[in-house]
Amino acid sequence: MPQDLGGALAEVRALLLDPGLARAVAAGRRRGTAPAVVRAELRPVALKAGPRLQIVTDDGARPHTRNVSFGPEADAAVDALLAEPFGNWHVETATTTLQVRVTKRGEAQLHRAPAPHPGVRPQPDHRTTAGDGATAGAGATAGADSAPVAPVNGHDRVREHLLDPDDPFFAAIGASAAKRRQVDAFLRALAATLPADLTGPLRVVDLGCGNAYLTFAAHRYLTGRGVAVEVVGVDVREDQRRRNTALAEQLGCADQVRFVAGTILDATVDPAPDLVLALHACDTATDEALARAVRWEARWVLAAPCCHHDLAAQLRANPAPTPYEPLVRHGILRERFADVLTDALRAALLRLHGYRVEVVEFVDSRHTPRNLLLRARRTGAAPTDQHRAEYAGLVEQWQVTPCLKTLFDRPAGGSDATR
Repeated sequence: MPQDLGGALAEVRALLLDPGLARAVAAGRRRGTAPAVVRAELRPVALKAGPRLQIVTDDGARPHTRNVSFGPEADAAVDALLAEPFGNWHVETATTTLQVRVTKRGEAQLHRAPAPHPGVRPQPDHRTTAGDGATAGAGATAGADSAPVAPVNGHDRVREHLLDPDDPFFAAIGASAAKRRQVDAFLRALAATLPADLTGPLRVVDLGCGNAYLTFAAHRYLTGRGVAVEVVGVDVREDQRRRNTALAEQLGCADQVRFVAGTILDATVDPAPDLVLALHACDTATDEALARAVRWEARWVLAAPCCHHDLAAQLRANPAPTPYEPLVRHGILRERFADVLTDALRAALLRLHGYRVEVVEFVDSRHTPRNLLLRARRTGAAPTDQHRAEYAGLVEQWQVTPCLKTLFDRPAGGSDATR
């Protein structure tokens, strides 16, 4: 439930100045405001002169680093940051993780969880340590004699989950254990796709969102990283839109997560997104999601295809080229080959439209047989003659017409669906 913002920020302040602080990030902005910096990161460091609180702020042009003494100097620096109208705070200590998001109404939505890495070495009580007030100049780095206070063994292990399995949103959407594993795997792919220093604003669209477990997970994860994000979920069913909108209200994120009813190709999404997600859109719905992402010139695309009936039907209708008839003679082999050929052609077409594409496994096949992920990043690079020849050779040899190619060939109109 929303809480008083002043009380929430007082809790953040106490954690920022606590000896057990591991790391904190402030980012995003409150409605109708603009902080003096787009992002701030705080962490304790050990210098030759003694322990300091390192504060790295980014004004959008370059980072600025300061190392302030614990005591009145750190208190003042923290108070100044808390006075900025950041939309999100993420604080990790030796024992807990606290996320604070400021709602549209100026209230605080809090989420607490145990520390992701138990066993952080307790820090000395900084309030009793004398400091010399030394700081690094604007734009300077901490230097060779600066290092984060070292954790004990185990602190730098990879987190088992990118999103807390006990996060209330999982219960709200009724996600099963299998769905939670898919969410975690998808978020790992998302983390590997986006720049590590991304702060936003980031516009995300989840096409064919269904019950929106991916939509909410993406929002939860990105805001936890300190990214200012706006998320839109698209589904053809109006009842899903109403249900998901109510969930967003329940979870306190309706000002950042909204839902629209409509088809993947025609739903109104404005402005165009930076990141397009499509998880298990059935058959040619994946092609529609990819086509729309390219029309939008989205910077990143993550699509996990589902069934592949369209090309399988074309393979049944046409004779296989010599000597590949055994690949499609048996129904089960033809279906599996259709999966491979469909996604290979999708990757080739995306490459022809200025995207760098990776085809990876995003979750173990024990959890879902539909475990392939197309991960694309827009580069704007023109296709080479070899790229064109590879694609043309595949479609000519197998006598198929990919749905994605048909969608690309449609003339662009004035609607949002074809921008």
